[in-house]
Amino acid sequence: MSEQTENTQSTTPPQPQADDTQPIKPIKKKSRWLSILIGILGFVLLVGLGGFGGYTSGIDDRKAVEESIISKQLSEQFSFALVDIEFKRYEAASQRLEYIISKDPSYPGAQEKLTEVLVISSIPTPTAAPTLTSTPDFSGAESAYQRAQQLIQAQDWANALSAIDSIRKLDPTYKTAQVDGMYYFALRNQGHALITKEGNLEGGIYYLTLAERFGPLDNTSVQLREGARMYITGASFWELDWKQAYDYFSQVGTGWPSMWDGTMTGSDRLKISAMRYGDDLYEQQAYCQAYEQYQVAAGIGNLDETSAGHSNQAFQQCYPPTEIPPTAEVPVVPTVATP
Repeated sequence: MSEQTENTQSTTPPQPQADDTQPIKPIKKKSRWLSILIGILGFVLLVGLGGFGGYTSGIDDRKAVEESIISKQLSEQFSFALVDIEFKRYEAASQRLEYIISKDPSYPGAQEKLTEVLVISSIPTPTAAPTLTSTPDFSGAESAYQRAQQLIQAQDWANALSAIDSIRKLDPTYKTAQVDGMYYFALRNQGHALITKEGNLEGGIYYLTLAERFGPLDNTSVQLREGARMYITGASFWELDWKQAYDYFSQVGTGWPSMWDGTMTGSDRLKISAMRYGDDLYEQQAYCQAYEQYQVAAGIGNLDETSAGHSNQAFQQCYPPTEIPPTAEVPVVPTVATP
């Protein structure tokens, strides 16, 4: 009976849940322009990072070059300071050392030398009482050192170098920095004197190169050595290739007209090489170029007979006279006398 009752009960369909009655929201698609904008921003960021990397690399390279130049300048100033100390120019030495320390406080030896200079310069010079002088002992490194100082003050560079060599032979460790400064000073001035006063170009170049081992050369010495090298090279083409000779002596004659090798000055060689090169161009019928060479030579001095003749003919060939067109004759109008 119960079973029939259960079967006869009406079955109701399931009621929908509360959540199932909510409407389904549509899914929004991401904007295409947003993706493009993100891509552009990423590209700009990459380009910016690359540019920043190149910029920092350029700054590093520039700083490296500046450090190299400053290091060279400091080395040169330190060498000059040692020479100033040797000749008791303490104020100049102090200024150089203070400059070095301001640029590089850890520069080796600069602080010690500055302290030494300040101590020496602060000691008052005592007035020596007249006493009998004993015969000095000229043996040992100290005597050779004093002798070298005297020769440097007398500008006897060759004998000064011999005295400095004696110091190193007697005691290689004696006042090493000061002796190096004396070497630089004597070698530099000996090379300068050989080139400018004696016309010994090869010897001057040799001594200037030796001086460069103790410190960087000043700009005057560097240019003088370069001029001597060009003079020697130009002389090697003398009477063999006048064009090459003229090319070199056009620089020597302009920059160092008084430089000579014991025979002729740079100005004389420029004049002669210009005339002979002009003669070669004249024979090649390059009259305008030949006339230019003759003009260069004439600006230095008188041309010789051959070049003077060629110069006149080259001028006529390069600048021929222009024909003047004939003018029409104007008929003469007779004048009538008035009473």
